[in-house]
Amino acid sequence: MPYAPPPRTPSGPRRRTLLASAAGAVLLVGCSTGSEDSDGGTTGGSPSVVERARARAAGESTDLVARYDAVIAVHPALAQRLGPLRSEAVRHAEAFGGLRKASPSESLSVSPSDAASPRPASAAPSPAVPADEQAALAELAAAERSLADRRAKALLDLPGEPARLLASVAAAGAAHAYLLTEGAK
Repeated sequence: MPYAPPPRTPSGPRRRTLLASAAGAVLLVGCSTGSEDSDGGTTGGSPSVVERARARAAGESTDLVARYDAVIAVHPALAQRLGPLRSEAVRHAEAFGGLRKASPSESLSVSPSDAASPRPASAAPSPAVPADEQAALAELAAAERSLADRRAKALLDLPGEPARLLASVAAAGAAHAYLLTEGAK
């Protein structure tokens, strides 16, 4: 006797699939970098390559934080929902050596009043935000997804620990993109 299909088929990847993929990516990176660590990092992992990758990742994460800030400023109703994702982006930037540690209160939490306050003149101009909340969430998801894809490609050129860090942050970005798109439905 054949089994009946489940009453509701979920759209998109399941949470377990995303987590398993992220864990698999991290394991793959950990398994493939053993020979580079033993040679002192003189071949593909020269400090200049690693430092450039860290600086690029820090800048990209900082830009992503600015995107979150812009969306929260235009759509304060999304502040509670986007706050945890923004905080993670701040932690990612700090992990790569970006964002000054001088303002921990700003980086730890964001409230609608904080998001509406003007940024320092040294900050990059904030990106344009759609007037529609769903469109703004879709743009944030697209930014997270494209950044995660770029990071997944870039980690192939890095040795051991920097590659593992970049893989972890790329997996987190993919999960953020999923959460932003699924929550919009």
